[in-house]
Amino acid sequence: MSSPPTDDQDSPATARGERPSRLTDIAVALLLAVADAVIVAVAVVMFLVVGMGTAQSPYTSRPGHSRDTPLLIWCVVWGVPVVAATGAYVHARLKMPVTAVVQGLFTLACTFLAVVWTRMLLS
Repeated sequence: MSSPPTDDQDSPATARGERPSRLTDIAVALLLAVADAVIVAVAVVMFLVVGMGTAQSPYTSRPGHSRDTPLLIWCVVWGVPVVAATGAYVHARLKMPVTAVVQGLFTLACTFLAVVWTRMLLS
């Protein structure tokens, strides 16, 4: 039995420097845009629920109390923008410009939400 013939186009050495097709780039960008929109929507809803749940009523006279925020919360709040930025960088290195732009916009949204969450947690 002889080994099947190999095609030069299927070898990893020649495919390493090429960028994915534009259609693949757009399909991945659309898929990630939907996932990013769901993540941002959940974060906004959580912000509203947590913010309204911890807000002090203007009719009560109890003094505001100081509470410590666990380190895990800070890691989540600021870890998501870091992961999003890493994703944008990786897609840019993979020569997928449309996906890199979508992930870059998601990074901006995550950074804005992290600032909002930080302000809420510190207040």
